[in-house]
Amino acid sequence: MSLFSFIKTAGATIFGKSKAERVAEAKAAADAAELKAEATAAAKLEETIKDLQLDVENLNVHIDDDKVTISGMAYDQATKEKVVLVAGNSGGIASVDDQMTVEHVEPEAQFHTVESGDSLSKIAKNYYGDVMKYPVIFEANKPMLTDPDKIYPGQLLRIPHIEG
Repeated sequence: MSLFSFIKTAGATIFGKSKAERVAEAKAAADAAELKAEATAAAKLEETIKDLQLDVENLNVHIDDDKVTISGMAYDQATKEKVVLVAGNSGGIASVDDQMTVEHVEPEAQFHTVESGDSLSKIAKNYYGDVMKYPVIFEANKPMLTDPDKIYPGQLLRIPHIEG
């Protein structure tokens, strides 16, 4: 008995497509499915932003893997920051590329990532020195927040600048 070697890509194809062709087709199909899923997710995110009545002229949302790119003109700084939070606090999103402009400029807010054990009053104490200022943070994060007691670790919150 002997073992004979051949060039596997030469000769007549008797098994249909080659393995390389089948792998390439499968990869192309998977890539197309991924692009469709990302486009669908971007459309849903745009719809959510509009449903929350966040006013962004010429809103454009693009998702590439776990990154969202958002462009358009937000009515004001608060709206711009809320749109970023809506996108970034969505499952599967790791980063937001904010390409928005602002029609009515105002001071930028700080941001706080919620940690285990945090509450809005604890966060208010940290940023404002007064636990009773938690409604400021709650209001700044509406409509994404519907209850001051429903925050979760990893969530990013707007902490607006306040006087005194």
